[in-house]
Amino acid sequence: MDDADVHPLISAYMERREDLLRYFRVRLRSDEAAEDLVQDIYLKIVDRRAETIDNPAAYLYRLGTNLMLDRIKARRRAQARDAQWHGANVSDAGGAEIADEAPADEAAAAKLQLAKTLEALKAMPPAAQEAFRLHKLEGLSHAETAAAMGVSRSSVEKYMMASLKLIVAKVGRWP
Repeated sequence: MDDADVHPLISAYMERREDLLRYFRVRLRSDEAAEDLVQDIYLKIVDRRAETIDNPAAYLYRLGTNLMLDRIKARRRAQARDAQWHGANVSDAGGAEIADEAPADEAAAAKLQLAKTLEALKAMPPAAQEAFRLHKLEGLSHAETAAAMGVSRSSVEKYMMASLKLIVAKVGRWP
């Protein structure tokens, strides 16, 4: 392949590669980022059709600047997204950051225990199931559960005792 076969844009790139590196190294403050960017410039121009560009050097700098700005915008969007997630999912406790969600193994164990508990509930009489659901799962007090079910508070307490005994026997202690 002789010089006549080389696309003018590729030729301009090869002549100015070191200048492009210096130019973007200063703007990005990173040797690695500048290398990546200059490589991306090459990848953008290598497959271009042979079209006439009046000022190939200016084109290369403009292309590189546009790529750099796209990367900066993408990095800012990612940082904003990460900060938003961090704010919603992490708490600060005495200077230590703590994730608000349980570790995966604990979440899986809790899900398994809940499935076993719900299976045990199916073996209970309907009134005991309803009392357990209202009190433990919906958070109603014994008095509120009794009122919702139309039974005495003593009945709710008996249902709960029977339910908890059955669950502890089949699943283990309820947290």
